[in-house]
Amino acid sequence: MTHPLSALGVLHTALSLIPLVAGAYGFVRHRAIDPATRSGKVYLSGLVLSVLSSLTVSSTGGLNLGHAFGVIVLLIAFGGVLATRLRWLGKLAPYLSTFALSFSFLLSLVPGTNETLTRLPISHPIAAAPMAPVVLHALLGCFVVFLVGFAAQCWRIRAGNAK
Repeated sequence: MTHPLSALGVLHTALSLIPLVAGAYGFVRHRAIDPATRSGKVYLSGLVLSVLSSLTVSSTGGLNLGHAFGVIVLLIAFGGVLATRLRWLGKLAPYLSTFALSFSFLLSLVPGTNETLTRLPISHPIAAAPMAPVVLHALLGCFVVFLVGFAAQCWRIRAGNAK
């Protein structure tokens, strides 16, 4: 039997959808999460709200590794924003920024994939545990898409620099 979501858990889940939708939109519309665009700003704001709201939800009654994971995702995302402002990075800056923002999106899929597959459908969840093969395979699929997407983003950056 799955654990029911509390009211705070439902709020956190709803807030967590904001960066996922904004990030996906950014990838489709701009081929990247770009902090200069509205979708990029919504992604970063939603990510902050998602991580902050996660601090109100805990199955252990206190701070746990999931909370630390969220903070790490935030640091990576905002490191990507900072990378574009560090002149000494030179031509590497757009690649590092793109990597960090795309990687933060990938990492934000980890808890969402885990929670979705271990909770839905409610009557008989797809996965019995977070380390179930179906969860690991789904995350591996996300990682492969990330690698292909990042390679395409690098090609696009390089093509833009060649002009």
